[in-house]
Amino acid sequence: MTDLLTRLTEMLDDLDADVDETIDLADEIAASGDAGLLPRLQSELDRALADRNAYARELLGGVLAAIGGPEALPTLIRASAVDLGDDQDGLAAEIVELVQADPKAARELLQPLTDDDDLSVAHRADWAMRFLP
Repeated sequence: MTDLLTRLTEMLDDLDADVDETIDLADEIAASGDAGLLPRLQSELDRALADRNAYARELLGGVLAAIGGPEALPTLIRASAVDLGDDQDGLAAEIVELVQADPKAARELLQPLTDDDDLSVAHRADWAMRFLP
């Protein structure tokens, strides 16, 4: 699975990579459920943010959400708090799905983020908590 993740990150960096193939590969990795990939996925997400790559943030965020479940919420909230000038529709949907899938865990993970020193993170956590039942 690591080789697939390497291929995905290469495709995310390649402006000429086929979008459908890239999405299919991300979906395949997400469907694997391989929790061993989480540290590398988080690292690649951090790199995408540093590179200001909104497309990579979106796809990697989706893979992280699928594999990490609600435990990925803090990472996804922090990634979402970075303004890359995109609409974040996909990432927002992933966050909302995780919040609604396990409201108790989501509340426990999001509540501390509402007091984060980074106001962007605190605001995104507040926003996500609005989707709690």
